Amino acid sequence: MRLELGNINIKDVQFGDITKVENGILYINKEEIISIVMEDDHIKSVKVELAKPGEETRITPVKDVIEPRVKVEGVGGIFPGLINKVTTVGSGRTHVLKGASVITCGKIVGFQEGIIDMNGPGAEYTPFSKLNNICLVIEPINGLEQRGYEKAVRMAGLKVATFIGKTGKKVIPDEIEVYETKPLLESVKEYPELPRVAYVYMLQTQGLLHDTYVYGVDAKKIVPTILYPTEVMDGAILSGNCVSACDKNTTYHHLNNPIIHDLYERHGKDINFVGVIITNENVYLADKERSSNWTAKLCKYLGLDGAIISQEGFGNPDTDLIMKDADESADAVVTGGNANEVILLPPMKKIIGMLDYVDRIAGGFDGSLKADGSIEAEMQVIIGATNELGFNRMSATEY
Repeated sequence: MRLELGNINIKDVQFGDITKVENGILYINKEEIISIVMEDDHIKSVKVELAKPGEETRITPVKDVIEPRVKVEGVGGIFPGLINKVTTVGSGRTHVLKGASVITCGKIVGFQEGIIDMNGPGAEYTPFSKLNNICLVIEPINGLEQRGYEKAVRMAGLKVATFIGKTGKKVIPDEIEVYETKPLLESVKEYPELPRVAYVYMLQTQGLLHDTYVYGVDAKKIVPTILYPTEVMDGAILSGNCVSACDKNTTYHHLNNPIIHDLYERHGKDINFVGVIITNENVYLADKERSSNWTAKLCKYLGLDGAIISQEGFGNPDTDLIMKDADESADAVVTGGNANEVILLPPMKKIIGMLDYVDRIAGGFDGSLKADGSIEAEMQVIIGATNELGFNRMSATEY
C-alpha cells in the first residue's frame, strides 16, 4: 500500500469571510464553524477562538487535538467509519494542513482533561504550542450525561477538522512524502537479508470514556489485527479518550505517530518494516490474556525478528505491556519522562475555556490554581507532556 502525504505548511490562522488556504495562511469563517458544530442538538453552545505560538494564551480543559487532512486521490476518506464510509484507507494521496490543528475543549469529566500553554515554560512541554490552533469550547445541553457529551465533542472536532481539511484539496503542497508497505511476501523477497520488524500499537480501551476507535469501532471490542501503517495516517485510528492529559494519544498523535515515521525511515536500510499490529488494553484478565496471546500469535505468524511496542496510559496498561513482553528478549525500555514532577505555570493574559476545575484535574491538587491565575501542578496536567509514542521532548535515564 502506497500513500503520498502532501504537506501544506500553515504559517498563520486568521478569521475571514471565507474558509480557505492562501499563501500559507488558513482563513476561518467563524460562523461556518459554529453552524457545523451546532448541527448536533446535544450541544447548547460553542465558542470558536484562535491560539497561535508565542501568544500569552492558556487553553483548557482540552479534550482532543486533530490535524486537518483531506483525501485527494485513492479510495475512501479521512476518519473512515465515523466521518466517511467504512472503506480501507491508506493509499493514494492525502493533503495535510501542517502546522494547524483543531482543539476541542469541554469539562466532560473535569479531572481527565488537560492544559495547553502557548507561551512560557508550559509551552515547552507540549508540541501543540507550536501550532496554529482553532479552538472549540463546547457546552452541552442541560442534563446530558458524560458519554453523550464526549461523543458530541468528539464528532464536532472531527467534522470541523474534515471541513477545514477540504480547503487544502486543490492547494499545491509545499512538500510530498511517500510511504509504502508492500504485501508481506513481496517485502520479504525485496529485503531478505534485513531483520523483519513490526510495530505493536497498544490502544487505550479501559472503558468509562477511556476509548479509542478503529474504523469507527470501539477498540475494546476487537481482537488484535494487522494494519498497513499508512491506514493510520488516513485516520483509521482516532481518540475518544478522557484520560490523564500527559500521556493520552490525541487524534493528532495517531495521525502523526512518530514510531511509524521512524520505522519507515529505517525501512530498507537496517530493518524490514512489515506492518502494524494493533491491540487493546482491556480491564478483565480474560480479555488481557486473549489480546496478549493473539498479539504473540500474529508476531510469530509474521516471522518477526523484532518488535517495537508502545503503550498508552499507565496502571492498567502496564499490566498489558508486561504480558506482551515478559521475555528475556524484551531488553530495552524507553520512557517519556516523569509525569509527577511538579511545575509552576505562570498566569496568561488570555484563557480559552475555563479554570474552575484545575484543582481537581489529574496532576492538580487543592490550591493548584493561585489567585493570580498561575498554576502549580504535576506535569501530568499538560497535554502530551510525557506521551508514550515519543511525541515530546521528555525522557529519563538511569545513572
